[in-house]
Amino acid sequence: MVMQSARRRRLLVALVAFVVSAGATIMAADSSPTTPSDVPESAPLVAVSNAPQQGTEKLHIGVAYGDTLTWKSDLGLASGLDDAVALGAKWVRVDLSWRDIQPDNPKNFNWPRFDRVVKAAHERGLAVLPTIGFTPAWAQRSGCARDDSSCAPADVDKFAAFAKDAAKRYAPLGIHTWEIWNEPNIPFWAPKPDPAAYTELLKATSKAIRGADPQAYLLMGGLAAVGTDPAKGYVSHTEFLTEVAKLGGNRLVDAVAYHPYTYPYLPSAKTDFGTAFEDISSAKDNLMAVLEKYGTPGMPIWLTETGAATNGPGQASDGKTIPPNTTHVTEGFQAEIATDTVPAAAANPHVAAVFWFEDQDSGTDKDKGQRSKFYGLRRYDGTPKPAFAALRTSIAAYARQQQH
Repeated sequence: MVMQSARRRRLLVALVAFVVSAGATIMAADSSPTTPSDVPESAPLVAVSNAPQQGTEKLHIGVAYGDTLTWKSDLGLASGLDDAVALGAKWVRVDLSWRDIQPDNPKNFNWPRFDRVVKAAHERGLAVLPTIGFTPAWAQRSGCARDDSSCAPADVDKFAAFAKDAAKRYAPLGIHTWEIWNEPNIPFWAPKPDPAAYTELLKATSKAIRGADPQAYLLMGGLAAVGTDPAKGYVSHTEFLTEVAKLGGNRLVDAVAYHPYTYPYLPSAKTDFGTAFEDISSAKDNLMAVLEKYGTPGMPIWLTETGAATNGPGQASDGKTIPPNTTHVTEGFQAEIATDTVPAAAANPHVAAVFWFEDQDSGTDKDKGQRSKFYGLRRYDGTPKPAFAALRTSIAAYARQQQH
């Protein structure tokens, strides 16, 4: 039994490791990208009084888009956000990429690139959760490839200055909730995860954002649900949080973001080795235990990414069997996961928000080697997978429960 449990734990860790690339910056499938020359620097912004604010519902439900919406045509942007409305989601999580806004040098800003996303979201009554990160080549530390936006900044104060500018610009438009970096416990903090360096960035950035917006609500960058693996540059979510908390980083934020991809298991599954959802509060080593130990008991957990890929290398699980080299799921089982995600999140009193990643696949059959391109509720051609209707039904059921 011990050997079997250990084997199954290793299997889960391996499977979870496959999905951590979901938080990567993914170019949209839309064929009409918006470039710096497409939008005027003087594009006006109008505050929208009915934009939802953080804290208005028991469980915040959203869709995570990565860095796709910024690059879509107006039609593609509208279509993507209309999906969030159709699903019944109230939030959208989008990358506010430093590299997108200041790609060339520290003096030139291209805010209209993100302004149009904010405007389109607010026109639909959607709250925006920006994930701020992604270093431009001119600001990254040494030891990284020049085109690697996951590279940590050489100077955290420059990153904090960008964050302050962003908060000053968007707080008047109702954006007060910010996620600081994406998956810093894997090589999305390049060249390798560094809890101490991330904490220094967190210190500078939290101070800068709160200085610009006293109402700011800050999330620690979404932790990838992985086991520690030095060969891959992975630090487990609990270990990374522990190291950050030892340095006081947990006291700088209002919540911790976490990315519990559970497939080939349902989010509500109970196992003898613990799933990524169980690692929130019920597994032997869990996030809430770390937060309590280091002085922030009861701190909310925001699930800013979760979901399941339906294509890629390896084999697909249908939820009944787990073939060797399972790396993704069938579309039918993705729908079951979508049905289970909201009630599983709502059942945990420590979870304040859940975001499905993502709206639409960015890959076709020629991209089967890249699992990260197949997490969508829609296929590349825009047709809905069964998971779209399943998630919509699940969100509606949760909304009805809150009315009683």
